[in-house]
Amino acid sequence: MLAMRPDCERCGADLPPQAGGAFICSLECTFCAECADALDERCPHCGGELLDRPTRTGQTLRRHPADTVRRHKAGS
Repeated sequence: MLAMRPDCERCGADLPPQAGGAFICSLECTFCAECADALDERCPHCGGELLDRPTRTGQTLRRHPADTVRRHKAGS
């Protein structure tokens, strides 16, 4: 199951699990649409393709909440 990380690893933008606009690689590195575009849809960590992350809503989100650990490092 996807971890549904809460933020863009590059800029720190909030990426709620119920909203579109998040992009992930196969290792679940997570980026906002603007950063994914700037990265030419390639993960800077693993070189993998960045694809649209599916959303998680309703009862599924309640049963399987999104991750709360933020990955963005200030100043990076």
